Amino acid sequence: MKLISTAIADVLLIEPKVFGDERGFFMETYRESEFKTMFAAAGLIAPHFVQENMSRSAKHVLRGLHFQKTKPQGKLVRVVSGKIFDVAVDLRQGSTTFGQWVGQILSAENHLQIYIPPGFAHGFLTLSDYADIIYKCTDYYAPEDEGHVAWNDADIAIDWPLTKGVTPILSDKDVNAAKLAR
Repeated sequence: MKLISTAIADVLLIEPKVFGDERGFFMETYRESEFKTMFAAAGLIAPHFVQENMSRSAKHVLRGLHFQKTKPQGKLVRVVSGKIFDVAVDLRQGSTTFGQWVGQILSAENHLQIYIPPGFAHGFLTLSDYADIIYKCTDYYAPEDEGHVAWNDADIAIDWPLTKGVTPILSDKDVNAAKLAR
């Protein structure tokens, strides 16, 4: 596996080795010892994951921007079918990148994973007919601790790859999400 930095230093892409032939492919998506070695080499502490989730979303579904207020979760996100535009927004008070975002296309074809550390809001837009997403979390989901930031907050100014003339499909909580307080 290979760690790749992004525009926000603590948000990392992980590129697994993919072994393929005419039968298909094999790849290792997570190995604790490998993560410890990779993160240590980058001067970071490797995350410890306690929960794994899976979601399926139809084309044009935009989920996010979600975070946990007092029990922040780090997430390791990958796509097992389809394609998404995945976004992390820095919500860490005092951070030099507070309110900034980084986005990456993740797909079943490119096999990239993104590690989003605790203290970030997370969201994604489905670009394919549907997408299946698996993500590991460093803390347990607590519904009473959930927070939301508006996906279209002009102060954050995420450049979502929206299809012209199509309004993203949102949940009620995402429609009513507040803007980021600076």
